[in-house]
Amino acid sequence: MIRYEHPLNERIRTMMRLEDLFARARYFAAQDAPAEHHAALMSMFEITDVASRADLKTDLLQELERQKQLLAPLRSNPQIEARALEALLSDMDAANSSLFATTGKVGQHLRDNEWLMAIKQRSAIPGGVSEFDLPAYHYWLHQAAADRQRDLANWLEPFEPLHAGLGIILRLLRENARVSRHVAYRGVFQLMLTTTKVAQLLRLTVARDLPCVPEISANKYALNIRFIGVSGMDRGTVFDRDVEFELTFCNL
Repeated sequence: MIRYEHPLNERIRTMMRLEDLFARARYFAAQDAPAEHHAALMSMFEITDVASRADLKTDLLQELERQKQLLAPLRSNPQIEARALEALLSDMDAANSSLFATTGKVGQHLRDNEWLMAIKQRSAIPGGVSEFDLPAYHYWLHQAAADRQRDLANWLEPFEPLHAGLGIILRLLRENARVSRHVAYRGVFQLMLTTTKVAQLLRLTVARDLPCVPEISANKYALNIRFIGVSGMDRGTVFDRDVEFELTFCNL
């Protein structure tokens, strides 16, 4: 099976973009090759740009506090796994404290580094980080892998409060889910939405071997899904076959 996720508001869309960028940055930073460390640094620049929303930190703090107020009373519920709940609440407290302690804009430590900002500016130009454009960066890329990894870890570390906070919120969002099975007849599916089906995130699961992808549009009244072909004569057009899929509505 393959799963597609579709955020239904800008706040969740921003969090999911950051989640993807953090995963990419951490993956490439853990590798050894210069090209991989270049990719890690480019991902960090993207994190800085995406997280530049002034209210992102406030949104995370408010949502963490709201979720804590909802979860704390469950301590007395015998049907709840007490150890798992306490671990989650502890993680939320730690993320809240770390976020609250951060000052300035997200990624300010990168903006304050003139050398890194020179790389960021040149990276916007196709081929702009060649060795003859940025010899100092070329020198850094040819240092020992362990030295580069240490630098990348130092540049990533100030982002961790943000990463931890959005990770908890997205985890809670995905776990608070309602699942149903449907069929898109001749590749098209529509569902009228009610107040009980309002969601912040849709997760759609289909068979991996189907040569089509979902094209999703939604508002507070209706959900529309068209499966678009990705191979052969079906490429770019509505997939003219019935498609079984699993649909999950996620909400905080």
